[in-house]
Amino acid sequence: MKVTPATLVGKHVTLEPLSQAHCSDLQEAAGDLHQLWYTWVPHPNDVAAEIDKRNAQAAAGRMVPFAVLTPDGRAVGMTTYMNIDQTAPRVEIGSTWYARSVQRTPLNTNAKRLLLAHAFETLECIAVEFRTHALNHQSRRAIERLGAKPDGILRNHMKMPDGNMRDTAVYSILNTEWPVIRIHLDFQLSKQR
Repeated sequence: MKVTPATLVGKHVTLEPLSQAHCSDLQEAAGDLHQLWYTWVPHPNDVAAEIDKRNAQAAAGRMVPFAVLTPDGRAVGMTTYMNIDQTAPRVEIGSTWYARSVQRTPLNTNAKRLLLAHAFETLECIAVEFRTHALNHQSRRAIERLGAKPDGILRNHMKMPDGNMRDTAVYSILNTEWPVIRIHLDFQLSKQR
């Protein structure tokens, strides 16, 4: 499996390969999200460097970063295929953040629907993983609403920018679960305007 940049288009969102062309919109979208203690979002002044960092990881074959765009073409966040295991094959969908203005809207459901379909139907992954801070209850609820199942908690898994250790909640969706989850997500999206 070779994961290459692609543009994924849905009703509520477009995911396109992340570039510096998205920088200005993403600086505005980031706003004060960098102040959240349980996740990492770049400070608006650091967005350009974060784009370069993710694209360097992409050039090394370790991730495929996307800009998250509203239907009018405004970049409102980032998401990434990461921890790519080409032999299994499997990916993690992570390093995701959205502007406050689009949180709890159909945008996230549609974005995850596009990423999951691409992972299972194009890349032929056997599993897609999600990870978040164990105390990030908003993120955990969103992952569970997708239909992902908990795999467990990795205790003292990583050091946060403030020096504290993070316990990481791990979830996954298997390829055998994808057909039912696809129906579930399509149903959710049909109810959202």
